[in-house]
Amino acid sequence: MSLRVLNPNAEVLNKSAALHMNINAAKGLQDVLKTNLGPKGTIKMLVGGAGDLKLTKDGNTLLKEMQIQNPTAIMIARTAVAQDDTSGDGTTSTVLFIGELMKQSERCIDEGTHPRFLVDGFDVAKRACLDFLDKFKTPVVTGEEPDRDTLKMVARTTLRTKVEGLVLDHGSRHPDMKRRAENCYILTCNVSLEYEKSEINAGFFYSNAEQREKMVAAERRQVDERVKQIIELKNKVCAGGDKNFVVINQKGIDPPSLDLLARAGIIALRRAKRRNMERLVLACGGEAVNSVDELTEDCLGWAGLVYEHVLGEEKYTFVENVKNPRSCTILIKGPNDHTIAQIKDAVRDGLRSVKNTVEDEAVVLGAGAFEVAAKKHLIDNVKKTVKGRAQLGVEAFAEALLVIPKTLAENSGLDTQDVIVSLQNEHDRGLVVGLNHHSGDPIDPQMEGIFDNYSVKRQIINSGPIIASQLLLVDEVIRAGRNMRKPT
Repeated sequence: MSLRVLNPNAEVLNKSAALHMNINAAKGLQDVLKTNLGPKGTIKMLVGGAGDLKLTKDGNTLLKEMQIQNPTAIMIARTAVAQDDTSGDGTTSTVLFIGELMKQSERCIDEGTHPRFLVDGFDVAKRACLDFLDKFKTPVVTGEEPDRDTLKMVARTTLRTKVEGLVLDHGSRHPDMKRRAENCYILTCNVSLEYEKSEINAGFFYSNAEQREKMVAAERRQVDERVKQIIELKNKVCAGGDKNFVVINQKGIDPPSLDLLARAGIIALRRAKRRNMERLVLACGGEAVNSVDELTEDCLGWAGLVYEHVLGEEKYTFVENVKNPRSCTILIKGPNDHTIAQIKDAVRDGLRSVKNTVEDEAVVLGAGAFEVAAKKHLIDNVKKTVKGRAQLGVEAFAEALLVIPKTLAENSGLDTQDVIVSLQNEHDRGLVVGLNHHSGDPIDPQMEGIFDNYSVKRQIINSGPIIASQLLLVDEVIRAGRNMRKPT
């Protein structure tokens, strides 16, 4: 009432109306994203204002591209996007978990439970769940000799085509240069090999044609000397063998210089992008040089194979079988832009999952195994230690964890109740199992190679209850900003 006196134009939702608005917003966002979860998840089509289409099942892309107007849904979406920015995955799972926490809370609130008791229970359950996660995780060997099999399992469903080397998005510019060469020395340089005009305008008057030829030769002498130094190095390192020489230059190479290099049997690429130059040194070894003076073999990198390939209308140069593979290119091919975009998202997620595994030095069994085990732990062990109605919060938290295996089963066309009962029966017998989304039978995720990232699970368990608790404790929604006032 007092707010009405201060601002007659204010819009206010009180108590139960505010709470149910938040719950419905969380459930609505959950319903939008739940069909995307898992390998059997469906795809959403986003249509822009100009009629452009985007096909995706990536939760992060959907939340960024969709126009969400409900303030509660915007808050949840921002939390989920932050989850992706932090750990690279888990966007959809975060939204589902928050939505399910709100849904389970609604049932208790309708029966007369105050939201504060639920929030207290959430806090206890969250801490217990994080402790359980630390015990449940599976260590992974990293360091100098990492467990490559586990890393491959973490990312195998996402990575598609990997090139063991680099792909440069440009080709040679001389018709007589080789299109394929093996056992190549790589000279990475940032040297101008083209004629540069003087900054001062000047006019020349020649008595005869010989004087003009001398002038042209003098102007080109500096550039030709640089080219000759490169050719001399090539002759020195490639003498008496089947080795080849490749020059990749960040600056330009003019036609006369290209002709000299081609005659010497050298492949030369000009105006390479800076990012490619940095990666070449990481992949091939050697060092990038800014001058051709005092060139030595130590400056050169090495690649087992360099060849030019035309994809569509573009020329690409492949540098493969490199000596020092600390950088590589992932080449994505697809029949259309939509497919390429989907594979690109999958590759990104796959790389982030490998990175997370290396940093965490641990993985968590997937296919819903952790969620079912955590629910059993909360109900059997943690709930007994909590006094009063806060037990309802622990129970709601435990039930909300099951949203992941339930949604996986639903998206696979399986009976949700049968699946959950079957999984819980196996866990009661002391077996840690997940869901086979093909048959609906329990499986051992470790034997099937189904793993989730430890850091992603930890972040979901951390952020979900915090947002749900804040939304449950809202008893008034007030829309009374300065832009609500009538113009005077």
